[in-house]
Amino acid sequence: MSSPSSPPPGSSGGRRTGRPRSAEADAAILEATRALLVELGWSKLTMGDVAGRAGVAKTTLYRRWANKNELVVDAVAVLFDELELPDLGSLRADIEHVVLQFAALLERPETRTALMAVVAESTRDEPLRERIRASIVDRQKRLVLAGRRRAQQRGELLDEHPAATVAALDDLIFDVVAGAVVHRALVSAEPVDGPWAARLSALLLGGLGAAAAQS
Repeated sequence: MSSPSSPPPGSSGGRRTGRPRSAEADAAILEATRALLVELGWSKLTMGDVAGRAGVAKTTLYRRWANKNELVVDAVAVLFDELELPDLGSLRADIEHVVLQFAALLERPETRTALMAVVAESTRDEPLRERIRASIVDRQKRLVLAGRRRAQQRGELLDEHPAATVAALDDLIFDVVAGAVVHRALVSAEPVDGPWAARLSALLLGGLGAAAAQS
């Protein structure tokens, strides 16, 4: 689910023109990109490899993506768009669900390989870092916004802070959840299971004392 302010994966924000986009071709290209990343790794992957696997001309790729960096980011972004926030009756349950869903997504080889590749490459590529922020980070903050609105409707959270404060808190919540899950799953290689998700949720909602009580 893309936010209204963000272009869809692979779009150029109106910078390029050409023949109409094909959703079927885009899906095949992004799927081929993820599969080849797992098989070949970042350094060996080429636009030609992707075109061959997807069954399209290489010029088709370059009409949609200027380079491999853009293509790989968008191949990852559509996976994160699968994350959902069903109404489970409480903010704590909603948080735990998203944490476990996110962890399950990171267990998929195509997600793990592609995400780690683009993050590593972005350390020396500022435009790539900006694309990651726009296509993945900013889009997935929709989950935090939806969770906060729902919690306010239930009466779990008060709607009494200035807009700037709320925006800063939303950013912090996203950073804490995403950072914790990525670090545990991909860096520490520890399980993100129900008890861990419950402790993280307690930490977010009640501070360190509540998190300790979950142990």
